[in-house]
Amino acid sequence: MTNPLDQVFAALADPTRRAILAMLLEDDMAVTDVAEPFAMSLAAISKHLQILAEAGLIAQEKRGRVKWCKLEPDALRAASVWMQGFGVFDPVDLDAFERFLADELADPSSP
Repeated sequence: MTNPLDQVFAALADPTRRAILAMLLEDDMAVTDVAEPFAMSLAAISKHLQILAEAGLIAQEKRGRVKWCKLEPDALRAASVWMQGFGVFDPVDLDAFERFLADELADPSSP
């Protein structure tokens, strides 16, 4: 997968990775602190972090013996700009849609 936008959306498709990003919104975190709330191995968390880093969503750096993770919002910005392109459509009027469906699906034998 070489398209950066594809990598971002693939990374965001996993709920664990989305949870990690939400945690990193607060502050930089050590990998061990990122792993703490999850019921999975440190190796599994490291794989998730690698995918996030490859997508450009996080950066990792060593500080002494500890590997730290930091949110990189620029990759999300590109995805946001892409999604905003779909905002040109009028919002759906759900009440009108419900009335339309009721009319269309109404039993023709009922008055």
